[in-house]
Amino acid sequence: MSLPFRQVNVFSSNPTGGNPVAVVHDADGLTDDQMAAFARWTNLSETTFLLTPTDAGADYRVRIWTPGGELPFAGHPTLGTAHAWLEAGGAPAGTDVVQECSVGLVRLRREAVGDGHRLAFAAPPLIRSGAVDDADVAQIAKSLRIDVSDVVRSAWVDNGPGWVAVQLQDADAVLALEPDFAVMGDLRLGVVGEYGIGVVGEEYATGEPAVEVRAFVPSLGTGEDPVTGSLNAGLGQWLAGEVLPSSYIASQGTALGREGRVHVDKLPDGEVWVGGDTLTTIVGQVGF
Repeated sequence: MSLPFRQVNVFSSNPTGGNPVAVVHDADGLTDDQMAAFARWTNLSETTFLLTPTDAGADYRVRIWTPGGELPFAGHPTLGTAHAWLEAGGAPAGTDVVQECSVGLVRLRREAVGDGHRLAFAAPPLIRSGAVDDADVAQIAKSLRIDVSDVVRSAWVDNGPGWVAVQLQDADAVLALEPDFAVMGDLRLGVVGEYGIGVVGEEYATGEPAVEVRAFVPSLGTGEDPVTGSLNAGLGQWLAGEVLPSSYIASQGTALGREGRVHVDKLPDGEVWVGGDTLTTIVGQVGF
């Protein structure tokens, strides 16, 4: 069996920046074992499989796999899969693109940027939020090789993958981290720090990142994820409009040489949209 394949770079217009996702089209005939094996083979943080939707409100269905297993939702695969589906001739039934995945229906929109467009998704509801208990904060601090007192604030920001997040003093503290993955264990940990003193409700300088973000996921077979849409969605739901401005840019991937940029917008009604550039880098056929 030979199926159409695209590799799409997400959260950067630079082909070697951002975070690539492998997208297999017309994948209804594949088994779980075939999907899992192909995701291990690509060795990317995520590989997706485009399927016929089962919900009448969806334009397509997607399954999202890491080298370590399947995820109910992830952000950069959502943007990259929508890009691949549209590029292959997909036409949404309505104004928005509607993706079906394990967390339900996720809406995407195409935002005009200069002469082109940027894709963004509406952040799904958090399935776990609120305070992180002292034992988990202690484990987080130990796994990051920092003191508990270095954690400015913490929260669960889980929209499917299991994210727990901490804010450190600043972006430099985030970039200096050298985590201990053995201590981190099954935690899926996001870390954020500001580049400057933000003013709530005001923009940072145009095009400049407000924060540096890092995502550590050793239990998924990837120590550090280069650029992470689901984590940035959760961080936006937690911090935007309160600690951070309602609209800001997050930098992620700097420690890995990726230069990812994530655009986060929190609307007056509280809905958070997460966007980024997408670019196809490989087109072909893959055999199963």
